[in-house]
Formats: sequence, C-alpha cells, structure tokens
Amino acid sequence: MDAVLGLVLGLAALAAGMMAGVFAIFSTAVMAGLRRTDDRTFVGAFGEVDRSILSPVFLAMYLGALVLPALAALLGLGEGTVAAWSAAAFVLYLAVVIITGRIHLPRNDALKAEGPVDGIADHGAVRRAFDEDRWIRWNHLRAVLSVAATGCLLVALVELGRST
Repeated sequence: MDAVLGLVLGLAALAAGMMAGVFAIFSTAVMAGLRRTDDRTFVGAFGEVDRSILSPVFLAMYLGALVLPALAALLGLGEGTVAAWSAAAFVLYLAVVIITGRIHLPRNDALKAEGPVDGIADHGAVRRAFDEDRWIRWNHLRAVLSVAATGCLLVALVELGRST
C-alpha cells in the first residue's frame, strides 16, 4: 500500500508542479510578451495559444493535479499526516480549478468566439472586453496556489517516507 501511495503522491506532485510551471510561464512570459503587442496581434496570438494548449497532455496534467491529491488523501488515511497534507493540496488546487472556471475560461472563450482575427472589426474592443489585467492577476494566484499544492504534496511524500 505504501508503494501505491508513494506513486500516487509522486504523480500528484509532478502534475501540480507542472501546472504551477504552466501558470508561472503564462504570468512571467506569455502574457508579459503579449502585453507589448498591438490589439490585433494580442487577440490573434492569445486565441491561438488558448486553442493549442487544450491538448490531451495538458488536460492530463490539469485534471491529474486535482484528482491525484484526492486519491492520495484517501489512500493516506492511517498514514500519519500524509492524508492531511494531500487533502490540503487538493483544496488548494480545487481553488485553481474554480478560478479557472469563473475567471479564465469565460474570457478565453469570449475572445475565441469572436472568430478568426481577420474577421474582427475592432480588435481593441475585443481586447478590452477580455480584460487582460484581471486575467493576469488571477493567473498569478493560480500559480501561487499550484506551488503551494505542490509543496503540500512534497511534504506528504516526506511524511510517508518517515512512516515507512
């Protein structure tokens, strides 16, 4: 059982850490770079990045960072504080999923719904409606929460090691 729990915790930490990296890269590079572009370039580039990120690999990381800590919490019952640290990671990453659903997805979808960039009459209006400052502020929080979830899972791994 400890081997299975260790594997689940390891995969959970990997998924959460990878998502922390995705969110951090968006905050520090992708959105920072797009901020310097004109409205047409921003709308076109962001739309293409958002379309391309929705891949099986991304979805496995995104959902794995939610499901695997929950599974680890259940498997870790009776293993000292392993379950508590795993549950904390789950709650932190659940906040990421909620933020994504309430803040990011509606903006991303509205921008993409405008259609191909060449068919948009007012790129500036689309960009203003997107509200990139709000998107970026909340994305910073997703990055921090994902890092915290990763830290909780690493502590859970250490605690599991101590108990075996």
